[in-house]
Amino acid sequence: MGKTIIEKIIGSHAGKDVSPGEIVDIRIDVRVARDFGGANVARNIRENNLGIEDAAATAFTFDCNPGGSDQKYATNQQICRDFAREHSIRIYDIDSGIGTHLAIDKGLAVPGSTFVSTDSHANILGAIGAFGQGMGDVDIAHAFAYGKVWFKVPPTIKLILKGTPSPLAAPKDLVLAMLKVLGANGLLGFAAEVYGEVIEDLGLSGRITMASMATEMGGIIALFTPNRAVLDYLSAVSHKKVEPVTADEDASYEKIMEIDIGGLTPQISRPGHPEDVVDVSSVAGVKIGSAFIGSCTNGRLEDMEAAAAILKGRKVAPGVVLKVVPSTDQVWRQCLDKGLLEIFKEAGTLFGNAGCAGCAAGQIGQNGPGEVTVSTGNRNFAGKQGKGEVYLASPEVAAASAVAGVIALPDSLPLKPVTFPSGKPAPARERARTAEPAEPKPVKFKGRVWLIARDNIDTDMIYHNRYLTITDIMEMGQYTFDNLKGWEDFAQRARPGDMVVTGKNFGAGSSRQQAVDCFKSLGISLVIAESFGAIYERNAINKGFPILTADLISAGLKNNQEIEVDLDKQIIKLPSGKEVRGVFSPVQMSIYRQGGLLQR
Repeated sequence: MGKTIIEKIIGSHAGKDVSPGEIVDIRIDVRVARDFGGANVARNIRENNLGIEDAAATAFTFDCNPGGSDQKYATNQQICRDFAREHSIRIYDIDSGIGTHLAIDKGLAVPGSTFVSTDSHANILGAIGAFGQGMGDVDIAHAFAYGKVWFKVPPTIKLILKGTPSPLAAPKDLVLAMLKVLGANGLLGFAAEVYGEVIEDLGLSGRITMASMATEMGGIIALFTPNRAVLDYLSAVSHKKVEPVTADEDASYEKIMEIDIGGLTPQISRPGHPEDVVDVSSVAGVKIGSAFIGSCTNGRLEDMEAAAAILKGRKVAPGVVLKVVPSTDQVWRQCLDKGLLEIFKEAGTLFGNAGCAGCAAGQIGQNGPGEVTVSTGNRNFAGKQGKGEVYLASPEVAAASAVAGVIALPDSLPLKPVTFPSGKPAPARERARTAEPAEPKPVKFKGRVWLIARDNIDTDMIYHNRYLTITDIMEMGQYTFDNLKGWEDFAQRARPGDMVVTGKNFGAGSSRQQAVDCFKSLGISLVIAESFGAIYERNAINKGFPILTADLISAGLKNNQEIEVDLDKQIIKLPSGKEVRGVFSPVQMSIYRQGGLLQR
């Protein structure tokens, strides 16, 4: 009985003939961890006192957040860097790009090889006829330490694309057509081999686009037999002659399916479900707020060129944001050398560092509530690329839509872009009349004291900048003081009605309002300090949050004691009976009583 491609690759790395359903240990030629999951891989290896089986076959790739703009990602990246130095492991750092693309372009993986990564789209390696798998941090740690993992040999489905698509159809449209027929689970648990005349002439970029979306069909991997152009490229980048692994003529398939792509026109996935695929023409005219071109699915040079051809001499529609992110630094540089970057910038796009971009929350490409985006990514699950609605399409459709201001076909652009209608808000006084009367503000307080006998507590200590994207006040309290050494658990122990007493220059630093609002969120009744940072003082007063200037530390106050405060009399009564005068100005009282500067 002949063998399929996946059976041959797994068998050669297991050292035996294998059959579907069999579980075997397979040697992994290339083992990669990303900034997403990489820190856990390092932790697993350290905690279990393991080593690295082959440092030359092991690497870290920082592609989820190449800017390190999220502090948790930056921390993970640094953990990986430290671990890599300890074990002489190669790092493709923040200036490199997407790990799966680097594996191909750096010649790390070749046809017939095996590759694993903490990336659910590691099966992109099927584009070159290699075995690639996304795995969790325990699996990857095992591969780092032992050079192998166990795997269940999947059955194979043979897919044949029949017919000739329309000239407007791109590789993304081919795979969306497959997704429309197969659905979200049509390849569940299967490997696929993809054939057809259109595939034979398809370049590496198009094969990567199609292979990357096997995951969205539930597939283990979609394998493409490399043509001569792809083989020549892979031989050049790997510095060795490579040959394809091909299925035997008498290979046994679970199923053979033909998918008709004759006359196929541009396709698009409607929000929430990659498999909800329709003709672009059926949703043309839907107003958009943004478009995104990039990701591991459509971040190659050919994708950039296709988008630039539409954008050249045109502008992104007013009110629309177009974000473009190449897959690797090599592609970024090619865009620069070929003049594509100038086209993108002249059109009014945001052109970012190479990486995963919108598919990862740490980089450009996310959208906001109510925002409609046309994206070249591979997933449009709710919340995956932001809080808005995401359509999936080709780079050509994304670029055309950005110019048109609505979902549009490249050959049907409107003469003028469609813009957002101008709204007319209700007059401020009319809105104010509908507000409920405010409850009278208390002027006398009695509560437990949290005494923090320190000066110069800055706003990053009060409310760290890693939480600045939070806009709901009710969520802020849990992070209060979690960057102040010794007080990290303050939010868990504080109770409504408690007071904070501290030293000089409380609230030094940035202008962030959250450093005030976090106390309101917790129900802290007031803050007393010997002095306040100038911006912090204004923020607290204008928000109607009571702060008093008074020195209670030298007055002998102790932590956990109870005090009484009278804002009218500006008197603070200590447990000893001693009274300390504070400062609560008439202007401050006026703003406090009305509930804040904006409440009139």
